[in-house]
Amino acid sequence: MAVYTEVGDEELASFIASYDLGDLLSFKGIAEGVENTNYIVHTSKGPFILTLYERRVEAADLPFYLGLMEHLAEHGVTCPTPVRDAHGKNLSRISGRPAALVTFLEGFWVRRPTAAHCAAVGRALAELHLGGEGFGLRRSNALGLAGWRPLYERFADRAGEIAPDLARLIEEELAFLQENWPQGLPDGVIHADLFPDNVFFIGDRLSGLIDFYFACNDALAYDIAVSLNAWCFEKDMSFNITKGQAFLRGYEDVRPLSAREREAMPLLARGAAMRFLLTRAYDWLNTPKDALVSPKNPMEYVRRLRFHQGVRSIAEYGLNGMAK
Repeated sequence: MAVYTEVGDEELASFIASYDLGDLLSFKGIAEGVENTNYIVHTSKGPFILTLYERRVEAADLPFYLGLMEHLAEHGVTCPTPVRDAHGKNLSRISGRPAALVTFLEGFWVRRPTAAHCAAVGRALAELHLGGEGFGLRRSNALGLAGWRPLYERFADRAGEIAPDLARLIEEELAFLQENWPQGLPDGVIHADLFPDNVFFIGDRLSGLIDFYFACNDALAYDIAVSLNAWCFEKDMSFNITKGQAFLRGYEDVRPLSAREREAMPLLARGAAMRFLLTRAYDWLNTPKDALVSPKNPMEYVRRLRFHQGVRSIAEYGLNGMAK
């Protein structure tokens, strides 16, 4: 959400005039994030978020993302909702970029998640999975199992610049995951990127989910594995089983896991750690030094991956008992 594309006053005023939102009062760029340009826009009818989609987002995927947010909002999931203009369109253009205006979501993301936060996120993720049922569009997971080796091959010859043994670790783990990846699990719409900065809270109350630009169709339990990686490790990369238990119990309060999903969780968690290790490693090696945002350290996911390699059952993430 860094500001990559500047929007002029007159151009934005003309853009806002195509919506039934009253007059443009003010706007300001939002500095956080890495994928798109975002502005908070104040009109006489309230605040909204204007997103300009930069080159890393495929324009062909935008109807999926925007349609999904509308579908989820209609099914009780609190998330930004695209605003339609006078012609009924939820996607337009400004400053040479595809753009959408969405409702403003109150709240802040938490820098130090507690077990209570994790429980709320677990419930919200399950509600998202149920709320996504019946959505008519599909999008394959470009950063799923089939995409990991091609991504690795784009930087394999430079992996040693990050750590001397990183190439060997990735090669061995990719071979293992490709041989053992679970098949036939319940699937549907997943968020695929539900990190703390994509979940808003007001106090301990979860106020909504944002940033659906990695959303796709895949195994629902894989989305849980992504969130275990994102929410349940401490700064020293130790796994907090209290947070894991809170998250998984929160999820199961809404959508109980099947026996096969429980059995697959250690493998799925390894795969989720690999996905973020690979994308972080690629960005670490390819982000220009004068870029607006700094790449994140891929070694944090090496440490997560090594933890998951030693896990034998979902009980080690905090969930005991038989599948419901």
